Amino acid sequence: MPEWVPIGARNYLAHTEEGAPIRVLAREAGCHASTILRRIRKIEMRRDDPLIDAALCRLGAVRAKRPTTRPRQKDTTAMAQPQMTPIPDQPTLQREALRVLRRLAETGAVLAVAPEMEKAVVVRDIAGGGSTRTAVVDSGVAQAMALKNWITSISTGRVTRYQITRAGRAKLTAMLKHPPKAANGLAEAQGPFEHAGPGWQDSHDPEQDAPRRQRIRYCLAESPLSALSRRKDKDGQPFLSEPLVQAGERLREDFELAQMDSKTTQNWEGFLTAGTSTSRSAPQGGDGAPHEARARVSAALAHLGPGLSDVVLRCCCYLEGLETTEKRLGWSARSGKVVLRIALIRLRRHYDETIGAGGPMIG
Repeated sequence: MPEWVPIGARNYLAHTEEGAPIRVLAREAGCHASTILRRIRKIEMRRDDPLIDAALCRLGAVRAKRPTTRPRQKDTTAMAQPQMTPIPDQPTLQREALRVLRRLAETGAVLAVAPEMEKAVVVRDIAGGGSTRTAVVDSGVAQAMALKNWITSISTGRVTRYQITRAGRAKLTAMLKHPPKAANGLAEAQGPFEHAGPGWQDSHDPEQDAPRRQRIRYCLAESPLSALSRRKDKDGQPFLSEPLVQAGERLREDFELAQMDSKTTQNWEGFLTAGTSTSRSAPQGGDGAPHEARARVSAALAHLGPGLSDVVLRCCCYLEGLETTEKRLGWSARSGKVVLRIALIRLRRHYDETIGAGGPMIG
């Protein structure tokens, strides 16, 4: 049983799947039997939620595979059952939850889940009545988040929509203060890479070796692009039009999808100006949607070239604020938004020429 499973769900599965008496569970937990009963009833009342019901079924199947003294009949329907995605462990849940909860904290963001889909998507309302996709998450991670009450359903039907809860926001704040360590140098926020090339260093940050506390320089409820899209220019038009925002979000989506494969890694720091002195490595071997997403991100950053790829990677993918980006790159104040808009124009043109309107399907 994974470490992240709440105590109430453990008691519920022990009582329903293994037939453990409530008094025995209370004796083991050192509490009154009525406390165990309340936990079990609370979980039972939440089984109307599709994600919670699927999570309990999956965890119950894990318990059923444990060896018992009673003889078990041969299951003749195992081959007909669909293959389920593996249950996430504690580090995977912490890493994915940080990424997804940050997107759900944005204004108008919801998590959309369909029963026949292996992936869930985070979508956010945009100006004009449309919506844009900002993140993709495995169904197992979404089920764990619902079971831990970090998300709650707001509408049911063929597609169930979820929003972040107060407990989810509190967990997000705690994880931002102490972010989980990412494997092989890949992280949601910018951080050091274990396999950086010899002699690589950031020429714009001479104090990078000095220990210092990392600070969040952007609002959790929005990305730098959404903040700039509300600003007006001298003609009263949005500083960033909706097609430019969609181009940045499409790059962000591919960037997130590229990190979902734990078998391969990609050092995106090679596309920054400080890494242009060495040859930029192509995406590492692999197959499937993460490999294709890495190829799309690498092609987009290579098309933008030095300078433009810096601001796009930092603002759209790392979600750094413009003030932080300007300081890191040594630019003058209030010049970053102009360069960012130029970069998004070229990025939009690149996507129109390569992928086309609408973009690829999920997965």
